[in-house]
Amino acid sequence: MKRKLIQLASDRSAALNAAEAALNAGNNTEYNSQMEKVANLNGEIATVKAFLEEKEKKLLEDAPSGAEARDMAEERGACLMKGQTVNFSTAEVMRGLRNSVTITGTIVQPTGAGSDIKGGDSAISGILEQVTVEDLTGMSAYEAPYVVSETEAAGADITKQSGKARSDSTDPVFAVAQIRPYEVTTTSYVDRNISKLSPADYYAKVQAMALRALRRKVAALIVNGDGDGSPIMYGIKGAKNKAAEDICVTQEIAAIDENTLDELYFAYGADTEMGGAASLLLRKQDLKAIGQLRGTNEKRRLYTIAPTGNGNQGTITDGGVVIPYTIVPDLSELDLIYGSLLNYTLGLFGGYEVRVSDEVKAVERMHTILGDVAVGGNVTVHHGFVVGKKQAGD
Repeated sequence: MKRKLIQLASDRSAALNAAEAALNAGNNTEYNSQMEKVANLNGEIATVKAFLEEKEKKLLEDAPSGAEARDMAEERGACLMKGQTVNFSTAEVMRGLRNSVTITGTIVQPTGAGSDIKGGDSAISGILEQVTVEDLTGMSAYEAPYVVSETEAAGADITKQSGKARSDSTDPVFAVAQIRPYEVTTTSYVDRNISKLSPADYYAKVQAMALRALRRKVAALIVNGDGDGSPIMYGIKGAKNKAAEDICVTQEIAAIDENTLDELYFAYGADTEMGGAASLLLRKQDLKAIGQLRGTNEKRRLYTIAPTGNGNQGTITDGGVVIPYTIVPDLSELDLIYGSLLNYTLGLFGGYEVRVSDEVKAVERMHTILGDVAVGGNVTVHHGFVVGKKQAGD
């Protein structure tokens, strides 16, 4: 079904190109024929996507458990102890990205070995559970067509237009967001006492640390991209389509004040609606600045901030408006992003290779956990986010 979806998307892209060519040539019959094909393909794509969404839900629920999980852990742990490479499938990576707690207490039992290095952030940004994730294994790139503007009908006075040619309606405009593979490497360190654990527990520790490292890196890439002047992986802040046009809306912010959230909230979505299912991404420091805003009564806060879960997410209440938020430490000062995270597509171009080396930190008596994976990403909905940026000169 994944291959079918890819083929349908390719067919839709070809039909859109053919429709554009026919429109430019003034061939309305061919244009209408190709647009009818696009409409039919959209229906098929929606059906296949719905199936794959249900399949992904089942995939996330069908993680190995009990004896099966123990046997797999023993086998993989033995391989890692020998210095061999273990490959996590895309399904396992998707489960790891979707779940901040990747290892439960079913495998790892209390031991006397100090196998962890304490410190660092306890929570990883929750944006990974909210974006769209696609398995793109075997592809060199993925192109997602999206609508920039829809057809607009024309109207006229019937008594004045009788017997005359009618004005043409406004033609739809399309664009393509491209997702290409970008290599991500992860590095984590553990004390060599981890080797005193059983192979299953050894594997569980390595898996947990490797996936946490991957989650941290991918969370940063989703907002900032790969940082290159000509990026391979686009983040929300710099998302561009295949024609190098900005996909998102930019909103300059001079400082956090009582109007900041309104500016983002009302800039999102079409002129005919308020954007739905949207949330706010921001740094902890900027969230604090929002919480410190006061009204005319200097003791009364303008906004109510209510953290949920592990504290990485929560809600900001502004009168009758409730805005979900997620803390993202990789954003810069006054970088505030507002929109539905489903509008960002994260692609996995294969499995996640993990190995353990004793050479990198041998003097410190540490094991180094090394990981390699190819991912990609881009915003795949026109104006899918409003990106607040610090005003130039401030």
